[in-house]
Amino acid sequence: MKGGKSKTKADTTLGVRKKAMESKKSKKAAKDPNKPKRPPSAFFVFMEEFRKTYKEKHPGNKSVAVVGKAGGDKWKQLTDDEKAPYQAKAEKRKAEYQKNMDAYNKKLAGGDDEDDESDKSKSEVHDDDEDDDGSEEV
Repeated sequence: MKGGKSKTKADTTLGVRKKAMESKKSKKAAKDPNKPKRPPSAFFVFMEEFRKTYKEKHPGNKSVAVVGKAGGDKWKQLTDDEKAPYQAKAEKRKAEYQKNMDAYNKKLAGGDDEDDESDKSKSEVHDDDEDDDGSEEV
């Protein structure tokens, strides 16, 4: 009998946990597909180039983890002078991203303003219609 009671108790707590997890997932805001993606850091800029050279040297390697580990080790061995070109590229991409984000935010803000203007124009149109209907003074 004890086994049966504990099983039903476990089932109810499991159901509560599932509901809690579902509610947490549903609370997340939907991602906007038009939003610009964040720029890569200097390390990821380095990894783009490193992957190409690593695959040329090791064509039989299919493991992503091995490439990542080798890239991380290589990055640690680089001096600041050797890292400088990658950091410059990362800064350039960051500036470009900032421009895109500014344009994106203006577009979002502009979309809200257009809705306000359209509401105003609708009310003006209705006011004009009322004036036309009530103004038959000839």
